[in-house]
Amino acid sequence: MSVRIGDTVSKFSIEATSNLTITESDLKGHYTVLYFYPKDNTPGCTTEGADFGEHLSDFQALNAQILGVSKDSIKKHENFKAKYDFPFELISDGDEVLCQLFDVIKLKKNYGREYLGIERSTFLIDPNGKLIHEWRKVKVKDHVTDVLTQLRQLQSH
Repeated sequence: MSVRIGDTVSKFSIEATSNLTITESDLKGHYTVLYFYPKDNTPGCTTEGADFGEHLSDFQALNAQILGVSKDSIKKHENFKAKYDFPFELISDGDEVLCQLFDVIKLKKNYGREYLGIERSTFLIDPNGKLIHEWRKVKVKDHVTDVLTQLRQLQSH
C-alpha cells in the first residue's frame, strides 16, 4: 500500500550513508525532502544531488532535511557522496522498501529496452511525518527551486 498525500508515512527501517539507519521517526520534528533518483554517478542524478547540496542552507533555514534514495549499495552511495561532497545522507533501497512505499518503481524504456526502475520523484513530508506534496516524473532543471518555493509557500500560511 503506497503512501498518498495526507497519509502519515508508515514504519520502515533502512540503511543510509554515515552508518545510519533511517526510520520513520527520523522524519518527525522537521520537514523532510525525500528525493528518489535512478542511479549514482549518472549526469542527471549528479546534477540533482549537487543542486540540493548547493541549496542545503536554504532548506535548513526552513527547518527541512534532505535525503536522497536510490537502489545503489551503501558502498556506491558513500563513494558518490564523497566524490561530489553531498552534505546530506543517501539511502540505499536495494530491497525497494521505500520505492514501493512511495510507488516510484515504473516501467521505463531506454534504447528500446523496457525495464523496471526508479522514476525520478520527490516527496515533501511535514514535521508530523505526513506526506504533504509530491513531484512525479521530475525534470532536474529548476526542480530544487520548485521544491524550495513550495516549502516557503506552505510555511507562509
